[in-house]
Amino acid sequence: MSQLETAMGMTIAVFDKYASTDGNRQTLSKAELKTLLEKELPNFLSSGKDKDAIDKVFKNLDENSDSQVDFKEFVIFVAALTCCCHKYFEQKAAK
Repeated sequence: MSQLETAMGMTIAVFDKYASTDGNRQTLSKAELKTLLEKELPNFLSSGKDKDAIDKVFKNLDENSDSQVDFKEFVIFVAALTCCCHKYFEQKAAK
């Protein structure tokens, strides 16, 4: 598999790993999202001092307000975060 195909497969696998813990494999609950962020993006959370960060992230991700984050909502988050990281590293390299 190519690097991009591998990355896509890993994104799916990570979502499935955490979405399956409460029995609904199609969505992430707030608790599942919290666990995913703590395990898979520990630096993303530890860099902030905001204790309500998970609630804010969840609310922003839950586009349809169903109290669940589906795969589409999760992928949009991963893509947006990746764009932010890309921009950050471009700016850092330019200095």
